[in-house]
Amino acid sequence: MAKKILLSLQDLKPEYQKLWNSCQIRPDKLSSTQNIVAKITANRPRYEALVQKINVPWYFVAVIHNMECSLNFSKHLHNGDSLKKRTINEPSGRPLADPINGWEVGYTWEESAIDALTMKEFNRVKDWCLPAQLWQLERYNGVGYRLYHPEVLTPYLWSGTNNYNKGKYVADGKWDANAVSAQIGVAALLKVLIKEANLNIQ
Repeated sequence: MAKKILLSLQDLKPEYQKLWNSCQIRPDKLSSTQNIVAKITANRPRYEALVQKINVPWYFVAVIHNMECSLNFSKHLHNGDSLKKRTINEPSGRPLADPINGWEVGYTWEESAIDALTMKEFNRVKDWCLPAQLWQLERYNGVGYRLYHPEVLTPYLWSGTNNYNKGKYVADGKWDANAVSAQIGVAALLKVLIKEANLNIQ
């Protein structure tokens, strides 16, 4: 099962493209999606400034920021923990202590975000086509759905769309088949962002 699920990006691209093509934002989630996108757009300069330091699309960072931190710039991009100290929840102890700057407590959002993104090696990614981005975003959150609950498409991507109904991890490693994600997934956000920000993602 694991060998079948953990396919390469090239193997998964057609799946992501098909899901994206069929994806529609649920009518009752459209207004919430648009409100989030408006906040993302208002902070676009800050995301773009970060991109000057790490070659990752600004909107890619923004949708992660919404999923992990509800667009709060006082939280770690890794998992939404407070920037006042290193992360407590998984991944814990991030950013690592810096031997030059001596970071132990207190981080800027940019410092933490760069650590989170480089930890996942997004700075090395060459393929930023849409299916590849969806794969990277799922990988950022974790592949537990693919591994253990393939009957449910990850709400990290698909919540708020016709591709997701119910079933989610309510805590690390704790599954609830009847729980419903209240978040707006990144696919819905990208659908609106592509249109309103005139993004050229293929």
